[in-house]
Amino acid sequence: MIKIGDNITLPDFPLLLAPMEDVSDPPFRAVCKDHGADLMYTEFISSEGLIRDAIKSRKKLDIFDYEKPIGIQIFGGDEDSLAMAAKIVDVTNPDLLDINFGCPVKKVALKGAGAGVLKDVDLMVRLTDAVVKSTSLPVTVKTRLGWDDNNRNIEEVAERLQDVGIKALAIHGRTRAQMYKGEADWTLIAKVKNNPRITIPIFGNGDIDSPEKALDYKNRFGVDGIMIGRAAIGYPWIFNEIKHFVKTGEHLAPPTIEDRVAVCKKHLHKSFEWKGPKVGIFEMRRHYTNYLKGMPGIKDYRYKLVTLDTVEEIDAILDEIAVKYQGYEFEKTPIELINYHEKCPVI
Repeated sequence: MIKIGDNITLPDFPLLLAPMEDVSDPPFRAVCKDHGADLMYTEFISSEGLIRDAIKSRKKLDIFDYEKPIGIQIFGGDEDSLAMAAKIVDVTNPDLLDINFGCPVKKVALKGAGAGVLKDVDLMVRLTDAVVKSTSLPVTVKTRLGWDDNNRNIEEVAERLQDVGIKALAIHGRTRAQMYKGEADWTLIAKVKNNPRITIPIFGNGDIDSPEKALDYKNRFGVDGIMIGRAAIGYPWIFNEIKHFVKTGEHLAPPTIEDRVAVCKKHLHKSFEWKGPKVGIFEMRRHYTNYLKGMPGIKDYRYKLVTLDTVEEIDAILDEIAVKYQGYEFEKTPIELINYHEKCPVI
């Protein structure tokens, strides 16, 4: 079993849902939890936004009992602001508090937050220490290998963050300069895991798009678990597929059209309930392509799904799709790693 702090116990080789801005909201987390995610995180939340009582930032604090264990992720570049945000998060009673030192986009990194902190490890340590001292929750960190290829300092970062009290570390196998391009390099993640000084769980992240790759990376790099992000968008089944393959060496049958429609409907209804009718329906539109990807002749149906304005109408179209494509056999192909954002709104 994998332990994070004193109170969080995860199964051997847990699968974590990565925090993704504009994606990892409660509706999306609900369908990932249904399909095997062991630990999930909120979208990242600006410490400044929480302190200013920004509506969108506060809304991201919403968590539900069925999601547990769950962590709330915050980001920022100022010690006092992060410490105060940690105290606000403490009141909402998540299972852990995660600090984002990994977001690579300009609006965050070039303002000295997210992956931007990788340029100043002393600052990263001070920020982390301030959070650890301000909360009773276990504190974890998600970060990258370093700022660029000339500064891949994750081994130093891991030791120093462990020394100030973090209870787990998730590492994305790219530098900030890489953004989401190229192939994730897990060799440095393995070095961190195999460092005899490191005693906290180390989770690897980057490019996991199939059960075969998950098992291969587990065996080759020895991480305690894997964090999955982009490959779960429109395909929450990946969690249980990996678990089954790791345990048995066999593949689960791919989701049928009925499975896809049922999960898409649940995602829609949760979005409607949590965000309200207008925003809930509008923001769900980005997900239909991913749930229905690869289906022949689906373009006209997708157009209807992104133009209709009521849940009842959308449900009817989804039911029509389920009938028309009943028995359709989806190809078992690697899941497309969607570059899901080029922006991270700082609110």
